[in-house]
Amino acid sequence: MRISTQQIFNTSLDTMLEQQAKLVRSQEQVGTGLKFLAPSDDPGAAVRVADIESNRSLLAQFQENSTAAESQLALTESVLDKVDNSLQRVRELTIQSANATNSDQSRAAIAVEVRERLSELVAMANTRDAAGEYIFAGSAVSSQPFTEAGGSVSYSGDQTQRELQVGEGMRVAVRNSGAEVFLSSRSGNGQVAVQVGAGNAGNLVVNGFDADGSFVPDTYSLAFSQPTPGDPITYTVTDSSAGVVATGPWTEGDPIQFAGVQLNFVGLPADGDTVQVQPSTRRDIFAVVESLAAALEVPRTDARSGAVQQNAINTGLDELDQALQHVNDVRASAGARLNIVDSQRAINADFDFQLETALSENRDLDYTEAISRFNTQLVALQAAQQTYVRTQSLNLFSLL
Repeated sequence: MRISTQQIFNTSLDTMLEQQAKLVRSQEQVGTGLKFLAPSDDPGAAVRVADIESNRSLLAQFQENSTAAESQLALTESVLDKVDNSLQRVRELTIQSANATNSDQSRAAIAVEVRERLSELVAMANTRDAAGEYIFAGSAVSSQPFTEAGGSVSYSGDQTQRELQVGEGMRVAVRNSGAEVFLSSRSGNGQVAVQVGAGNAGNLVVNGFDADGSFVPDTYSLAFSQPTPGDPITYTVTDSSAGVVATGPWTEGDPIQFAGVQLNFVGLPADGDTVQVQPSTRRDIFAVVESLAAALEVPRTDARSGAVQQNAINTGLDELDQALQHVNDVRASAGARLNIVDSQRAINADFDFQLETALSENRDLDYTEAISRFNTQLVALQAAQQTYVRTQSLNLFSLL
């Protein structure tokens, strides 16, 4: 087969260009630190890298959400701690007001501080975060949720609970609505609530009550009867359908038991005085504090007014205990969610480290191998160039 001079030249030139292209590619790889410079260089690795980078981007968003969730939950915990302190102070004042040595003036002074604590509670319920959003407003974050007017506090937010996704399939509630925190305490002792009749004429005071596991939920009315002062005192308990549940004579200091409930009393009822017992219902924390303040402002003019005030104080203490328990339950829930966020953040960090390792394996250059390959290709290019020079001198005229 005859090989022309032009063919020899073209072959040598192609070889040099090929070696030069390989050398340039290796040089670019060393300069960028990447195994491939374009997806077409290694389509499989390029797809894997794209998937890994997408997952890392998602993880970065989860971590950003975790930071925001941690901030929101920490703020909620801090505010609820202050709410707890304020309610504890109201409870201390209530116990102080129950002391028989207090005058009407001293109880009125205590009521002033109780009302100040009420305003403090409303202010805390209207707490805003760094972005200016009300944290207890549900989804209505730009509107003040609680408004106090004439001792009554109204709520204009909703019951939406904001959530953030902090991990794959993991969403965490980062806020509690104001309705859940401040309007969902329980009346009475959390199981039953006791209320004396507003028109009672005696000085009977409910001095404690309880309900066991046999309590039958219903609304019960306890009525005392003493037609004339010399007659014995009797009582009758009826349920919501007017059916008689219990009846019998009563002596001052005796407890009364029915349907799993026990009531303890001090003082004496008048004929027709009543006490109502019903299952515990939702109670507004602000209303609890306001009711206490209002009760303390009423002077004690006789045994009856003293009994009315004492019953209000006893009810207030029970409901303050329920409010404190409720606030601490919400606070514990926020703390538990904060722990979940911390745990998920650690899981995300571990997963991101694994992804980073996989990304490096698929994308990052092995510098030792690349530099060795670069040197080899440089030698090959130099050899091709020398061969080309030698080939140029291969002609018959140089031998004449």
